Amino acid sequence: MENTVEQIRDEALAELEGVSEVAGIKDLSVKYLGRKGLVSLFLRNISSLPKEERPEAGNNANKVKNLLEKRFEETRVRLESGAADSGSGIDVSLPGRPSSSGVLHPISQINNQITDIFARLGFDIAEGPEVETDYYNFEALNFPKNHPARDMQDTFFISDDIVLRTHTSPLQIRIMEKEHPPIRVIMPGRVYRCDSDLTHTPMFHQVEGLVVDKDVSFSDLKGILTTLVHQIFDEEISLRFRPSFFPFTEPSAEVDILCVICRGKGCRVCSQTGWLEVLGSGMVHPAVFENVDYDTSRISGFAFGMGVERIAMLKYGIDDLRKFFENDFRFLGQF
Repeated sequence: MENTVEQIRDEALAELEGVSEVAGIKDLSVKYLGRKGLVSLFLRNISSLPKEERPEAGNNANKVKNLLEKRFEETRVRLESGAADSGSGIDVSLPGRPSSSGVLHPISQINNQITDIFARLGFDIAEGPEVETDYYNFEALNFPKNHPARDMQDTFFISDDIVLRTHTSPLQIRIMEKEHPPIRVIMPGRVYRCDSDLTHTPMFHQVEGLVVDKDVSFSDLKGILTTLVHQIFDEEISLRFRPSFFPFTEPSAEVDILCVICRGKGCRVCSQTGWLEVLGSGMVHPAVFENVDYDTSRISGFAFGMGVERIAMLKYGIDDLRKFFENDFRFLGQF
């Protein structure tokens, strides 16, 4: 890495000393804390460090991130207060007016938590188009024309060959067409399906994951997903993998977690089973590798996908998915 996280911290604080306007704070926030900022870049590059150095590097980077967020906010408040006090006709001795502070939407909070976890595990983050071709959304992922598996996803068709993507899986193909293994990437984004009820909305968010390299096994997949679940919920949550079917993975598995409400005793939320489904996963199907000209005798990989709203509902105990999109401040303010 070109800079240590301590150097990045010192440079940021030094630049902060010279800022005299609120606009300068915004520029520094983008430079150091934005998606392509120096701290974010350091987190994504942790995987290049020796294995034994990664935990300490990740912990230090998060401490620097929290420190800079706090110092930037303190400076912004101070500058705005100074600008207000300097105005004409203002009696600074009057009581202040209380103001409500904004918060990130709960879906954004969970999405950021998931991407942060994978960034610390050495995953890159990729984004792609929400309007997709039939080829990338279905055919290249082993959904042939008129295949019954297409009925698993109620699709918005713009034309015969153009759709609103039903999952973020098309990015698997787009990435593998351009890159060679090793690949370790997650793909968060909005997806669309013709469905609306207590647990479904026409637009929702997914995070897809893909790992491709030599000697990648199902045990690697289990290790990654176990780490994810323990980081989001807690280390007392057990997982189980149930055989399932997805056209683009073989073998495929649904992943269940111990019910976060009743801890396995059985309740209304888990339908008295003690388990809750959270995501789908599996080893990448050889047909998918053949569509991107990968040599299946040399490489293997796994993929997984999860609904962000589903994770948020379980983490926060929400029973109606539609509450996330009604923009009721009384609901959103709780987060």
